[in-house]
Amino acid sequence: MPDTRATPLAQPVLEPDEVLVESEAIRQRGPEAELGASAFVLEIGFGRAELIMELARARPAQCFLGVEVSRKRVQKAARRIARAGIPNLRVVHATAEYLLERVLRADSVSECWINFPDPWPKKRHHRRRLLRREVLPLLARVLRPGAILHLATDYLPYADSIDGLLAGSELFDNLHAPEPWSRIAPQRCTTAYEQEFLAEGRAIAYFEYKRLEARE
Repeated sequence: MPDTRATPLAQPVLEPDEVLVESEAIRQRGPEAELGASAFVLEIGFGRAELIMELARARPAQCFLGVEVSRKRVQKAARRIARAGIPNLRVVHATAEYLLERVLRADSVSECWINFPDPWPKKRHHRRRLLRREVLPLLARVLRPGAILHLATDYLPYADSIDGLLAGSELFDNLHAPEPWSRIAPQRCTTAYEQEFLAEGRAIAYFEYKRLEARE
């Protein structure tokens, strides 16, 4: 008798060059052509890419884009994603500021993750932080109304700074109000850095903010 047992579906065959997209191509051709959809989930500073890979696997109907300033990390992530055969995930090498201001279209991001950005703890380096007053409108521009912004940091002075920045904005609504943030991680995989921080006993601040409708 023929073997009627179901065989697992083969994973799509991808090449790293298919996973790695150029920022200029996204800007000129748009996310539909380069990512496969007009709206997508964005992770800024994906590090080892374990979170965005897990999210993309769990939500095959959505498109995902990860941005990293480190070219080496982007290339490593592209190889991992290609080997894993995740067709709905792309990565781009760029600074977050450039991507938000010059590349992405308004209202194109349906959800955004920023996990453990460099806190630049010395005061003279605070201008290098990702979450700054001048960056917030850029982030708000690309987020669709209702989109959720997820943030996490293990450096509580940075958490206080983020809270002060977002709490004073009319663009976002704190989903953990009246508390500034939560100590409970959202429903997602734990990143490698996060596991290290927790093992060291560090307190972690988790933010969830919703992008509000623009006011007239």
